Amino acid sequence: MRLALLLPLFLIGCCSQPTQGTADQASFAAAARAIDGDTLSVDFRLLGLDAPEKRQLCANDQGWWPCGKAAQDYLARALRDQEVRITLASGRTYRRRVATVEVSGVDLGERLIAAGLAVPAVQYLKSDPDRATRYQRAFATAKKAEAGMHAGRWIEPAKWRRGERLSCEARVSRRGKGPDTRTGPA
Repeated sequence: MRLALLLPLFLIGCCSQPTQGTADQASFAAAARAIDGDTLSVDFRLLGLDAPEKRQLCANDQGWWPCGKAAQDYLARALRDQEVRITLASGRTYRRRVATVEVSGVDLGERLIAAGLAVPAVQYLKSDPDRATRYQRAFATAKKAEAGMHAGRWIEPAKWRRGERLSCEARVSRRGKGPDTRTGPA
């Protein structure tokens, strides 16, 4: 899942007084884009999980629902007005840096999985078996509680990106409009 974090330019050296580097400073290379004159956004993918894409739909007893947007909104609420701890992992996926992120000491990836809004991708956690175990446990708990996507039918995000769709989404792509709700759940 793409994680856009806003970083004020003063964090990367745009202060009124020049300062000497300190041992606490860290640097890394990443793609960035301007938000406004003194704010930029850097994208990270969360390590060890896969979440529905923004336009992805899921289905439950009430019909279809935008589970991809729900995952994005959940992430945005978790980040709102919070300081985060970002730990970069080696490598990139989809040309973005990969990281684990903690909010108030809690692993954000684990929270998304526990909410039923992401699935573990433990193949990327071979060097962190403890995190892999926590992610799998959170997934099992969410599934048992029928949280988020587990309350109905959904397509794994990787399969969705390859073109697999629920029937409600297939109708959307054929018509180019919103989901067909006349027939109920997909």
